[in-house]
Amino acid sequence: MATKKQNRGLGRGLSALMADVQPETATQDGEVSGTRKPDMLIPIDRVEANPDQPRRQFSKERLEDLANSIKEKGIIQPLIVRPHPGKVDMFQIVAGERRWRAAQVARLHEVPAIVREYDDTESLEVAIIENIQRADLNAVEEAAGYKDLMEKFGHTQEKLAEALGKSRSHIANMMRLLGLPEEILEYLREGKLSAGAARAILTADDPLGLAKKAVSQGLSVREIEKQAKAAKPETSTPRASQKAEKDADTLALEKSLSAASGMKVLIDHKAGDDKGSVTIRYATLDEFDDLCRMLGGDT
Repeated sequence: MATKKQNRGLGRGLSALMADVQPETATQDGEVSGTRKPDMLIPIDRVEANPDQPRRQFSKERLEDLANSIKEKGIIQPLIVRPHPGKVDMFQIVAGERRWRAAQVARLHEVPAIVREYDDTESLEVAIIENIQRADLNAVEEAAGYKDLMEKFGHTQEKLAEALGKSRSHIANMMRLLGLPEEILEYLREGKLSAGAARAILTADDPLGLAKKAVSQGLSVREIEKQAKAAKPETSTPRASQKAEKDADTLALEKSLSAASGMKVLIDHKAGDDKGSVTIRYATLDEFDDLCRMLGGDT
């Protein structure tokens, strides 16, 4: 019996997978460019959702809006599907479940689709990329998508930044948010806090307390930053006062190393002394595992 060749998404290359999920753009003439032509029109009842789809919540209101658009203009960007791994003559969605759901609301009988021979790993990888590229994700979903791409498929921050058109610091800062308490993450999911506000809260001695205050009082990002800094002297220690005396170069290096690692990095170096220390703070055991891999040279 023939064995299925193991084909990791990383082996094919992230750029190859990205080619299928690039969003369409409008030209000056109003035409849509970058849209892939469908391989075929597939009866909607022969298409099923992927149970491993990373996006779990679909807004009913937004589905209705998309359904109305589909009724007027049709589905502009085809779904990406693969032959169903467990059912003959059926297809499983790799990317485009939201369009598929809206098409059902619009009562379409067929959907345009691009068929790809993806294995389970590639299917999940493309689904994550598609969500990050197209969907209106909240900060927590976006950060989790970056984390999945790095942990499950071995992609680096540099590779993601280049492929997704994001800065490396943006990806690192978004992933840092996952170290916040669950209650704060829920504020982010619900839109009660912005990603910028959450990043400011990360520096506070009492993140949850400041987050509750920010939500109840509607504090701006700048106000949150001020309150996070103002709280520091109340629990000042010799180490904290020493940090305030750091020169601009040291602070810039701390920021650069933090962005590169996705973790909080502190440098303790006295002027005129060749000795010092570097402290790396991890927020989760997953981050600790990442740190061990980096220090061990496992890339």
